[in-house]
Amino acid sequence: MTLVHLAASAGYTAPPLWRILTKTGYFIGLSGAIGATVTYATTVRPALRMPGNERGDVDVLRRRTALYLAWAGVVLLVSGYFQLAGRVARAGKGMPFGEALTPGHIGDFLTAPAAKGAWVAQGAIYGVQNILVVLASATLIALFLPRARRRLDALALTALPLALAVTLVAAVPAIAPKDADKVFDILFGQIHIVSGTVWIGGLAVLAALATTRGRLSDSAGALWADMWRRFSLVALVCVGAVLTSGLWMSWKHVGGIGQLWTTTYGFVLLIKIVLVLAMVVAGGANQFWLMPRITQARRADTTASLLHLTLRHFPRVVWAEVALGCAVLAVIPFLSGSARTEAGDARAVPNGSIIAVGIALVLTLAASLYITARASDALGRRGVGAAAADADADRDVRAESEEAAVTARAGAGAGA
Repeated sequence: MTLVHLAASAGYTAPPLWRILTKTGYFIGLSGAIGATVTYATTVRPALRMPGNERGDVDVLRRRTALYLAWAGVVLLVSGYFQLAGRVARAGKGMPFGEALTPGHIGDFLTAPAAKGAWVAQGAIYGVQNILVVLASATLIALFLPRARRRLDALALTALPLALAVTLVAAVPAIAPKDADKVFDILFGQIHIVSGTVWIGGLAVLAALATTRGRLSDSAGALWADMWRRFSLVALVCVGAVLTSGLWMSWKHVGGIGQLWTTTYGFVLLIKIVLVLAMVVAGGANQFWLMPRITQARRADTTASLLHLTLRHFPRVVWAEVALGCAVLAVIPFLSGSARTEAGDARAVPNGSIIAVGIALVLTLAASLYITARASDALGRRGVGAAAADADADRDVRAESEEAAVTARAGAGAGA
């Protein structure tokens, strides 16, 4: 059964094109701003500050990072404006998107009075959000200026909380939640967004930085090995957060496995799950195959091999992950409604047993991620140990050969 047939049978209404573009663009903007600033703070900046790096390599990567962050600010500003216009169009009950772009309609939306029972007007919340969009974007866009790039650390670390606040403020409910269920929905929704944007945005900024390999020295492999190692830990945390929050939201909206292919929402969610799992598999290939090889090359001090692994092999897999991540963002606008509603199923109501199962799944996931990290380290150490043993064996063989040659020459001299 095709997606069109599913939509027709369930009465599903596909989002208009402007909705698809504005929502996808908004999450791309968040990924660029949040992902790039978090990755700079947790991965790039600490690696660049390590002693032993070539000064020229540090300067090249700082300039490229500043330029990337500046463009991320542009994308956030533009996507934030179109996302706001999309909210105006949806609130306008049939208002064309073109009209929603006008300042007058946007002003009316932001200054509308609070609804009955609301503690604050919804427009006021979105007004604060868009002020944060402007502040975060302006902070990043300033990095286009050569003088501002000298203060890269200060500007990037200032933009980080502002970018995070863009999504967190938008999640503030105008009407106070009536029960813990609603609070969990908001909490897990934001965990999903923040961890997902850090994951995808971090992959994108590192893939972009890896394109500077032609301007880097031969010793840059050690610097990049450190960056990949640091981001691998960040990515593991993001994967755990995405999967944990995704489990909650899937349970809230899907009443059974069968609804994944019998409802439109479920089918779209299934596509998203497949794409996310493909990203996890690609990340697993990096963790279990490339990271151990990078560790081995780094400890064996093989410069050429390390440079090839960190700036050739690794970025290829990362670019594939970025493509899959963009596909995930393109699917999100189609996740409207609920599979439970389409199937006529009852609303999900959490209870003690559901919470206990959820906690058990989270603990199992956390343990598996910890084992993954430890196993990757063990593979790297084992490879180094094997390489060292081989090197020792080669030295022993060479020593025995030299000793035998000396003995042979001594015997020949005595015979003469």
